[in-house]
Amino acid sequence: MNCLVTGGAGFIGSHLVDRLLADGHQVMVLDNFSTGRPDNLAHCSGSPRLKLRQVDVADYEAIRPLFDGVEWVFHLAALADIVPSIQRPLDYHHANVDGAASVLEAARQAGVKRFVYAASSSCYGIPDHYPTPETAPIRPQYPYALTKYLGEQMVMHWAQVYHLPAVALRFFNVYGPRSRTSGTYGAVFGVFLAQKLAGQPFTVVGDGTQTRDFTFVTDVAAACVAAAASELTGAALNVGSGSTYSVNRLVELLGGEVTYIPKRPGEPDCTFADIGKIQRLLGWQPVVSFEAGVAAMLQVIDAWRAAPVWTAEGIEAATREWFQYLG
Repeated sequence: MNCLVTGGAGFIGSHLVDRLLADGHQVMVLDNFSTGRPDNLAHCSGSPRLKLRQVDVADYEAIRPLFDGVEWVFHLAALADIVPSIQRPLDYHHANVDGAASVLEAARQAGVKRFVYAASSSCYGIPDHYPTPETAPIRPQYPYALTKYLGEQMVMHWAQVYHLPAVALRFFNVYGPRSRTSGTYGAVFGVFLAQKLAGQPFTVVGDGTQTRDFTFVTDVAAACVAAAASELTGAALNVGSGSTYSVNRLVELLGGEVTYIPKRPGEPDCTFADIGKIQRLLGWQPVVSFEAGVAAMLQVIDAWRAAPVWTAEGIEAATREWFQYLG
């Protein structure tokens, strides 16, 4: 297939590009490098089946010609993280909502065969039930979650009104090699790996008994491909690991001392996807265990050598607005 991946130089996007190239597809990557990095694709830059274009996906006039002849579109380009979304909500609306509309319309005008959207489990907020099904109430707690869900709603609308063959995949706590190593305080793996390298204690939120549905990135890439290869349309599907793991267990696997920081408002005590729907409809299964995934992260830990090393005091300063607006 002729595939187009927005955000393909990012963490998840680059792993999806790897999978698509390995499967023999042609791949065009659109990325403005606001969070993605050319280094994430350096290992496959010599492939004659890969093209890379630096462009803002919200610029419809710039991207529209690039969709001609494309059969599968994977829309992963987005701004992520909680704190910056609270600080810069309009930037997040531009990237995640305007960007989604632009990509959807370019795909529709080009007559693409499949559209796969990277949605977010953050749309559930603090769920009532675990594992959480797709029918759970939608309760975005901060602008990032809201803008990603608005993008999902547009995908469903384009599927309904324009009959665009589209699926949304709600990713749960994706981790793996190439995850972000710089920028604002964010994902637990990046924070912990930089702390381990620096010989600093892990900053564990609350008492560490909170659990997350840590899902390895290659499993997520496989889910994207399964969705594209299917005929399912107009559906949102959870993508998770099939289990949930405590932060204390992560610390145990990484090995190191711990310091505790205050629990944050708007964060669930547990994330745990009910993946029955995607198993039933697409035949997809996660295959990478949590222990194997953490071991894979430790093998590439040097990637975090230049990452910021967060202390309890630094985190308190960086997340002050989080507590201010969500507390």
